[in-house]
Amino acid sequence: MTGSSLRFILAVAVFAGAAIFLGAHPLREVFPARLPLSQFPERVGQWQGTDVAIPQDVLDVLGHGDFLLRDYRNQEQPGPAANLFIAYFPSQRTGDTLHSPQNCLPGAGWTPIEFSRITLAIPGYKPLAANRYVIAKGDSRQFVLYWYWAHDRGVASEYWAKYYLVADSIRMHRSDGALVRITTVIAPGETADAAQQRLLPFTREIVPLLANYIPR
Repeated sequence: MTGSSLRFILAVAVFAGAAIFLGAHPLREVFPARLPLSQFPERVGQWQGTDVAIPQDVLDVLGHGDFLLRDYRNQEQPGPAANLFIAYFPSQRTGDTLHSPQNCLPGAGWTPIEFSRITLAIPGYKPLAANRYVIAKGDSRQFVLYWYWAHDRGVASEYWAKYYLVADSIRMHRSDGALVRITTVIAPGETADAAQQRLLPFTREIVPLLANYIPR
């Protein structure tokens, strides 16, 4: 059996186990108070945000949740925007659940050409693992960071996110969670590493704000 086949079987087992557990244990869920993502600050440090409409067909696929899509531009250092997407699901017991952005990229015409995991250093937080992608469509390239966030805890692995979903359902009677994704266009002549450096200060501003909208 190849390594990729083993990983696929493991993924299926993890996801199936999570679905079976959540369906078989109808515990009373806890829904902590939170602010809607529509109230997420439009001004974050030196970045000013502009909302981007999410098409209805995309909302239909996402399901029942709270979503934010916004372009932030650095007011002191003009350049490509940092596009912030947050998808929060108050409950993942009814079939609405977090999905990896990897599943959406081919359908949108984007091809991943680089992938790695990086560790983000956020003051006041444990090191945060995030997925780092470079995607391409024709001559266009974009840099993508994303991770799963729940209860003040961030993980890069979709498998670990499912594990914590079950563990938190048992321990806290909660199945809420979120996906946080930050994307930027890689300008002509710019490297992926340079695009990452542009996004890191914005990321450090974003993470401490999440607790108001994605409860601890």
